[in-house]
Amino acid sequence: MDIVDQVSQPGSQPTSTPRNGFDRFFEISKRGSTVSREVRGGLATFFTMAYIVVLNPLILGSTMDADGKKLAALPAVAASTALVAGLMTILMGVVGRFPLALAAGLGVNAIVAFEIAPQMTWADAMGLVVIEGVIISILVLTGLRTAIFRSVPTQLKTAIGVGIGLFLALIGFVDAGFVRGGASAPPVTLGIGGKLASWPALVFVVGLLLTLFLVVRRVKGAILIGIITSTLLAIIVEAIAKVGPSFVNGKPNPKGWSLNVPKLPSNVFDIPDLSLLGKFDVLGSWTRAGWLVALMFAFTLVLTDFFDTMGTMVAVAQEGDMLEENGAPPRAREILLVDGIAAAAGGAAGSSSATSFIESAAGVAEGARTGAANLVTGGLFLLAMFLAPLVTIVPFEAASTALVVVGFLMMTAVRGIDWSDYEIAIPSFLTIVLMPFTYSISNGIGAGVISYVFLKLASGKGRQVHPLLYAVAVMFLLYFLRGPLETLVSH
Repeated sequence: MDIVDQVSQPGSQPTSTPRNGFDRFFEISKRGSTVSREVRGGLATFFTMAYIVVLNPLILGSTMDADGKKLAALPAVAASTALVAGLMTILMGVVGRFPLALAAGLGVNAIVAFEIAPQMTWADAMGLVVIEGVIISILVLTGLRTAIFRSVPTQLKTAIGVGIGLFLALIGFVDAGFVRGGASAPPVTLGIGGKLASWPALVFVVGLLLTLFLVVRRVKGAILIGIITSTLLAIIVEAIAKVGPSFVNGKPNPKGWSLNVPKLPSNVFDIPDLSLLGKFDVLGSWTRAGWLVALMFAFTLVLTDFFDTMGTMVAVAQEGDMLEENGAPPRAREILLVDGIAAAAGGAAGSSSATSFIESAAGVAEGARTGAANLVTGGLFLLAMFLAPLVTIVPFEAASTALVVVGFLMMTAVRGIDWSDYEIAIPSFLTIVLMPFTYSISNGIGAGVISYVFLKLASGKGRQVHPLLYAVAVMFLLYFLRGPLETLVSH
């Protein structure tokens, strides 16, 4: 049951009897939801992750490949990003029947842009992304990915969800400019020089307080209302104060809006440029950069996507109280398979690997429990291809309020960890803190797995560790050592 409905009136709960074929297929009533909740959740998820349509092109379009060429014009990358996000999110809804939206992954696209593309062509780099997706899909079809997932202790899975909650809250605070990197010590600080000295910061604070109040009052649609109200407030503030963007003529404007300037666009319709579709080469990287370098890159992509998705789907299911007795969400195999297909689709469309987004938890917090919510989110992404100007209305300062609130909701699961048992408590602690501290879900999971295996071995309890978890620990060791290994290969 979602946060806004868990203390509703007794007569307000939905019946478990399917109302029609649509209800029966998506198990809406069975999971204690309603169509209106699914629509609400789908809208909330879209608004909290729509930024990727703008941000992904900025990341992929900021670097050149080994031939000194850029990927494509930003509108083409944006259209491709929206297309893949829309189709794969709908596919997840229909096949996985789970409220998990997908789009270009922010960890993976940085690896592709700043590490892989400079050593080969963009087509070669996207070919490696396609290979990554195929490998992940094979691992799912053979049952290995699910088996590895089940080898992770239940309490460590809980820690993954809690860690992602803190990570999500940090993303929200950073994106809104509420927390920033310090010029010297400390590494992070409040606002600008320890002060909230900008109009966007005020909009974020007002929006966050409003959303928290609505959540406490159990108002339906609290998070979505918070986003929309914050956006309207931002538009009014911008119209009066003329704050402007966070960068003006290439120079930073610390008091400006992050990502988008909140004002109504003059043009709301645009024909999408899909020229990037099919521009990939699965074999070029192996000859251009060498098979060992290409193999290392492929391994890094697989490992990053592999565990990010597993952690994300657990966290989202945990937020919606949808975890089964084995600690996995329903239809886990189908969820993971769609994620693998999405990774390959992202490479084939030139928008980098598409993966599950933790922002989906915002939709779950709004009531989404089934894949029906994905039809809304995915449909809006497809619409965003044509209405790209409208997607850019919402600034980070308005959307980030949802991420902070969802972070709190996910943090509450920490009570499920036995903190008196140090053999699981310490790995859980490392998992939780390293996600936000290193800005990576995979780093947190890796630290938790390695420390858990190490402590069990050191305590003479190695037999309590699932054999597959030893293999996972070794893979994560290689993952953390990939810097020195790449240096050895390059020499």
